[in-house]
Amino acid sequence: MDEAQPEQHQHGYLHAKDDHLKRLRRIEGQVRGLQRMVEEEKYCIDVLTQVSATTKALQAVALGLLDEHLGHCVVDAARRGGPEADEKVREASEAIARLVRS
Repeated sequence: MDEAQPEQHQHGYLHAKDDHLKRLRRIEGQVRGLQRMVEEEKYCIDVLTQVSATTKALQAVALGLLDEHLGHCVVDAARRGGPEADEKVREASEAIARLVRS
């Protein structure tokens, strides 16, 4: 390997990339459905119910990605140690805090 080229990092979610994309496409369809509901002036509670379902679906994707990040990127960095390990733990902590606030 050429010393000038940095090592290519494989993201932890790549093994489940197709599953994530399938879920995100389904969520995209849910959002389009929400747009239609508002355009068609559907009952507020029905729209809110669908917003809740869409939010829950997005949270499931986020938790899956976070789990894979912790199990792959953070664990690998922790094995190597040093500043990269500290950075990965900090990134994960900040991501968790964002998810908790949302």
